Amino acid sequence: MRVRDLHDRWWASKRVQAVRLGTGAGSVDRRGPAAYLLLGENDLVRFDLAKVMRDLRWVQPPLVRVRVSDGTASRYTERVEADPEGRLIAIRRHYHEGDRPALHLTITTNAKLAEHWAEGEHPVRAYHALREKAGRDRVYPVSLDGSVYHHDDPSDVADAVEHLIAHWRHLPGLLDGVYEYAEGVWAHQSTRPPEGVRLVGPLWLGAGVKLHPGQVLVGPRVIADAPGKRPQPAPIAWEEMRAPGWRMVPRVRRRRLRRVTKRLFDIFFALAVLVGTSWLYPIVMFLIWREDKRPFFFAHVRQTLHGREFPCYKFRTMRRDAEQMKAELQKANQADGPQFFIENDPRLLRVGKLFRKLQIDELPQFWNVLLGHMSVVGPRPSPDKENQFCPAWREARLSVRPGVTGLWQVRRTREPQTDFQEWIRYDLEYVQHESWTMDLWIIYETVRKIIAD
Repeated sequence: MRVRDLHDRWWASKRVQAVRLGTGAGSVDRRGPAAYLLLGENDLVRFDLAKVMRDLRWVQPPLVRVRVSDGTASRYTERVEADPEGRLIAIRRHYHEGDRPALHLTITTNAKLAEHWAEGEHPVRAYHALREKAGRDRVYPVSLDGSVYHHDDPSDVADAVEHLIAHWRHLPGLLDGVYEYAEGVWAHQSTRPPEGVRLVGPLWLGAGVKLHPGQVLVGPRVIADAPGKRPQPAPIAWEEMRAPGWRMVPRVRRRRLRRVTKRLFDIFFALAVLVGTSWLYPIVMFLIWREDKRPFFFAHVRQTLHGREFPCYKFRTMRRDAEQMKAELQKANQADGPQFFIENDPRLLRVGKLFRKLQIDELPQFWNVLLGHMSVVGPRPSPDKENQFCPAWREARLSVRPGVTGLWQVRRTREPQTDFQEWIRYDLEYVQHESWTMDLWIIYETVRKIIAD
């Protein structure tokens, strides 16, 4: 597989299709990608996608024109050169001088505009035609720092490949026939390292690579496909990019014993937590009162088993006018789907930040557990409005009680454009595979995260 193909599949792992000039309209996938990155024939680029996706979601321009400035310029890089056996040849230092190199590219969510670009032949003429088609005044400019790689520069190509293998999010659905031989070491199925070989990732072993016992390879490094062994890349499985590793399967009906024992566990666990943390209540209430007076608690209407509504209790962590402020802050929302999340939320009280970090604000939810509204472990409790976004997800998650903690809370990554997809995935995974082993593991992970933070 060529470096350009690896680059494009790295972007695909972020649900973005790299559409190359001159590849034809048929190269554009109309249904899978969340956005299209319009590139020249050999452009290689890396930058933080989060800001661009926020602008696409809230400003909703047909085209975003991005200027990516290479942040590595005016600095030096060092490269270790080794022979095929891994022996050191030289350490070379490359200095970057002059103006920072930059690349202009375009991002759109419109498949027709992406197809129009793919039909073009000359980058400048193709962009001007695209701008006319979208409307001259509807192109949204963005300037970002990132990395720009030159396809004809071996040093740049090596840098690009090293980044790809060091920061690859996941491979299933992107590269068929590739498996993880060891942590950080990916190999084609036709490559089987012999016993005695030492591999230190990140490493990429291409198709048909022959290694010898005792050989040492240290990453980041790519061992190219053997001559005549390069496989034909398979089409990208875009559904895997939406929710990697998840498949909707029929849910097995839970046994009555599981329901009864879980309810008993919930009652005793909630009583233990409420008694054990009762001394915290007056302290928390005093801190809230000192900063923002009453009320001490906040109750939000959520849905439980079979869609019944209940008041979900928490210690108040936000200002009293938080709901009014939310409308003004919508444009800054960093979450996809129906959620609302921004870093350093200005609605938070000073003590509220501490309560959330330590999850103290969640303690009153154990009253909900005691009353039968919630369970200790389960899907995140949500209001009816959020539950309407995906009917199959809604029916599955409302077949069990929501939890104070859950699989999504301990497994989420907060990566751009994936949070809602992960929410769906982990809720369904829990409902389909819930067990005592999973519940106890989630409780352990929750406690571990609180202590680690």
